[in-house]
Amino acid sequence: VLCLALCLPSPTKAQAPGPVRTPESFGYRHLVMRVGADSVHLLVLSAPGEAQVRKPVLLWAQGSLPVPLVLYDNKGAYPVFPFHPKAVLKNCHLVIVSKPGIPLTANVEGKDPNQLFRTGTPPAYYCARNYLGYYVRRDEAVLRYLKRQPWVMANRVLIAGASEGSAIVAHLAAVPGLVSRGIYLSGSPLGRALTEVARNPYNPDTTAADVEQGFAKWQRAVADPTQNDCTQGDSPQNTYSHGQSHLPYLLGARVPLFIGYGTRDDAAVANDYLRIEAMRLHKTNLTFRAYVG
Repeated sequence: VLCLALCLPSPTKAQAPGPVRTPESFGYRHLVMRVGADSVHLLVLSAPGEAQVRKPVLLWAQGSLPVPLVLYDNKGAYPVFPFHPKAVLKNCHLVIVSKPGIPLTANVEGKDPNQLFRTGTPPAYYCARNYLGYYVRRDEAVLRYLKRQPWVMANRVLIAGASEGSAIVAHLAAVPGLVSRGIYLSGSPLGRALTEVARNPYNPDTTAADVEQGFAKWQRAVADPTQNDCTQGDSPQNTYSHGQSHLPYLLGARVPLFIGYGTRDDAAVANDYLRIEAMRLHKTNLTFRAYVG
């Protein structure tokens, strides 16, 4: 999401930051719900004048970076969703959930947003919750909350996500009766650990040292799978949770699933293997689209 959102030119002239703007000032509804002891923040985007119109809902599962949902400068907000929402809003409401412990908005005026959130230490609150199991439990609760809202068609609730968010899609699509459809984009069906150690034939700079670094990262995760220190990058808990195969969930789902990936994605061959297994098991609810490049 961040990569697509930050394709706009960076500001060229720094100005004194103004007051922090709210999501509502950019047209989003801000909802807060409780999941256990946590306050979970949702942003909802609806077509103008249709906030209370009963429609299907699409929950977008974020990727991996601890980034505020709405980045803005003096020209306005960067896109929150990695697609043009106007056409989608004709058919449904859009929902996205903030990363735990991360502000909803951030003024990036005079800064390079491509680098802004790649350095520094995330808050401990975020690190303790930044793993697959937490996001799956949280987003399942979010979906059940949404299905109770009068503006949501409870029988037409979709889950979609790319990259790290695709793993959340895999797990939630397999929960009986939870969602009506799933969209799984640029995922690693055999787990992220395999993707991190696989030799990418399209990258001539991949070395044996790069591969060994991936194996060493996985070994650290296996040795201490609940350790959640993320000051140096992915915590062992995050690595361990995302490193395992998602095939049982993807192949076990009974709702229609769209599987999309690029042929040069690091996990393209794993998606091809998923397709082979789906064919072997006569699964007819999975639709595959491999995009060249």
